[in-house]
Order: sequence, then structure tokens, then C-alpha cells
Amino acid sequence: MILVTGASGTVGSEVVKALGGSGAKVRAGYRTRPQNIPKGVESVALDFDSPETVAAALMGVETVFLLSNMVDPERKVVDEAKRAGVKRIVKLSVNGASEEKFTFARWHRAVEKHIEASGVSWTFLRPAGFMQNFFNYMGETIRKQSAFYTASGTTGAGAHIDARDIGAVAARVLTAKGHEGKAYELTGPEVLTYDQAAEILSRAVGRPIKHVSITPDQLKQGALAMGMPEVYADALVDLDRAYSTGRLTAVTPVVKELTGRNPIRFEQFAKDYADKFR
Repeated sequence: MILVTGASGTVGSEVVKALGGSGAKVRAGYRTRPQNIPKGVESVALDFDSPETVAAALMGVETVFLLSNMVDPERKVVDEAKRAGVKRIVKLSVNGASEEKFTFARWHRAVEKHIEASGVSWTFLRPAGFMQNFFNYMGETIRKQSAFYTASGTTGAGAHIDARDIGAVAARVLTAKGHEGKAYELTGPEVLTYDQAAEILSRAVGRPIKHVSITPDQLKQGALAMGMPEVYADALVDLDRAYSTGRLTAVTPVVKELTGRNPIRFEQFAKDYADKFR
């Protein structure tokens, strides 16, 4: 049995979809059960803040797909998984976690270290920024103002990856042997600046969309105004700093090596999700 945590989120939902046709026994953990769950997938209530739901979700599970941005709750899940006899943890981490040069990397590496120390077999998936974050976090201003805002400057760039590719990789890793003790850096097929991304989105949506550079403080205040906790807003500013200094521009062949197909390009992503920006 494979337990997918965070199954309703951007990546978790794609992992569940990819596993749906694999023939594997899959249990999807949700805080709030969605309407559509792939046929053959078991659903279970799972809230990291409620230990009783974690223990129940782990019953009979051999492999856990661990997903969140919260260090202490993830550590507790790791401990509970070990007690439950889980044999392997596949953790969704972040690109560059091993170097710990920005906040999200340090958070995820802390959990990675905890998993390594637990004695449970592990695999780490370290994706670049999700293409889907363009509509998750920038979609409202793109729709209303035909603009999105970052503090990464005009040179800020990243090798963004489509969450569908992460889901495909995760499904392969979760259902096959030989990935134990490995960390995979997952990226899209190319490095794009935010100005280039704006040009691509403009063509897909059919109207001009601009990337506007703002100050780190403006980015933080905007995140706080959206209701984001301050610690997370600070981490977001630090992430933009990493983009602006070129720390997230490495491109790897891992998606193709593990799935047998090329990763999705940003142009295809923009076409597929154009309605979310209109």
C-alpha cells in the first residue's frame, strides 16, 4: 500500500492521478475529501495537526509519499511511519536542498536529514519551482491586471517544472525498486526568465501580460496582505533572491531518464492552462 499525503494539492493530486492506472494499491490522504478521486484509489482523512488521523492513515502502508512545507509536522509523520513499520519514504523536497542556500532548501533538508537518521529507506525528489505556481500565486493579478510581480529582477530565472512531470516521476519511483537512497533533482527542459515567461503567457492567453519587478519588501507586504504567515512570506522573498542570483538555473535530464519522455515545456503548460489566466 502506498500512502500519498497532501493528495489534494498541486503535486499530490498529480501523483494520485499518475498512480491511478499503475495497478498499485493507493491510499490518498486528504484534509478535505475532493469530489473526484481516481477509480481504485482509497481515500482517508489525513491532517498532520491531528496525530490520530496520521496513525490511522499509516495502517498497513509500506511506502509513504511525504509532502508539505512544514518541518515539525513532517518529522512527526516520519516518526509515526517508522513506528507503523513503513518500509520507505519518498519525500517531495526542493531543488538545491542539499546546499541549503535559501530558506525552503534549509527547511526541506532538515526533514531529509531526519528521514536519513530514522533508518527508514528513502528517496528524495527535489523539483524546481512549479509552473502551476504561475496561476496558484500569480493568477489573480494576471487575470485582473495582466501582470505578475516578483522581487527577482529582470534577470531572475529558473528551470520551472510542470507538476504533471513531478507526478509521473513520483509514480515511477513509488512503484519500482532501485531508487532507494537516491536524491533526484527535477527540472523543466530549459531556463526561463520571468520576462520570457510573460511573453509566452501573453501568446497563450491572447493579450499582453507583463512581469513587473518589485522590491523584496513590497513582495513581503503583498504576501502578508494575502493572509500568508510572516515566516512563509519571508521564505518566499528569500526564494526570489535565489532566483535573482542564478541559484536555480541548473537543468537536469532526470525527468526523461525516469519517465522515458521529455519534460513539458512552458509553452505547452501555458496553452494547457490558458483559461486560468483569462
